[in-house]
Amino acid sequence: MENFFDLPLTFELLGYGFVQQMLIAGAVLGVVAGLLGPLVVTRKMAFAVHGTSELAFTGGAAALLVGVGVGYGALAGSVVAALLLGLLSRRDSDRDSVIGAILAFGLGLGVLFLYLYKGRSANKFGLLTGQIVSVGSTDLWLLIGSSVAVLAVLAFIYRPLHFASVDAAVATARGVPVRTLAVVFAVLVGIATALSVQIVGALLVLSLMITPAAAAGRVTASPVKATVLAVVFAEAAVLLGILLSLAPGVPVSAFVTAVSFLIYLVCRAFGGSRSRAEA
Repeated sequence: MENFFDLPLTFELLGYGFVQQMLIAGAVLGVVAGLLGPLVVTRKMAFAVHGTSELAFTGGAAALLVGVGVGYGALAGSVVAALLLGLLSRRDSDRDSVIGAILAFGLGLGVLFLYLYKGRSANKFGLLTGQIVSVGSTDLWLLIGSSVAVLAVLAFIYRPLHFASVDAAVATARGVPVRTLAVVFAVLVGIATALSVQIVGALLVLSLMITPAAAAGRVTASPVKATVLAVVFAEAAVLLGILLSLAPGVPVSAFVTAVSFLIYLVCRAFGGSRSRAEA
């Protein structure tokens, strides 16, 4: 148990290039997840994020099988999932059933790809739970480039997207292209989900894409403040999670999810106490 708190070993590991790359990747991912998260929560897309992560897992598993970069496979899988979700769930009542169908198919296909893959078992495990050495220099540049593209598109569509997220009926009446924005936003979430898979794994993407935003929503009703807090919380969860995982050498997701959930519990308690005080 002493390895969990081995500060000298942690500082020693910080000198390695792959650890520094992981921290940079985590910082970039925290910004993207924090900015998208409040919109995901407002649009009630948490289940969609989970479904998209399963297709990112399928794409990553396919990439392992054919011998190409896992990041490219995860990105392709998540974008395909996002397009399918955006195009097939034309009515809100259809959304959950469409996500469930795609999620089940993608997970089954991913399991088949992993079964056929004869390489290192650590690579299979890393797709599900993340691992500290999963981000190489090539993947880092892919992550940074994809993140910049996501943030640029988000900045361009943010105002009408937020309007459509808060009140779709009024936005439609005002001429906002709600349907097109929904598909574009689904693709942005898909890309961000693919980026998250490399760090926290397909099973635990919600810990970065949803939990920080849900925590921020517990302490403020302001969209701007909630977005800022979501970025701060996501950064704290991913960077502290990476640092805590170094000495024991366990999957990063174990600590990222724990820190993220702890932040949520604290914000929930704070929000509850504030509501009682105001009452």
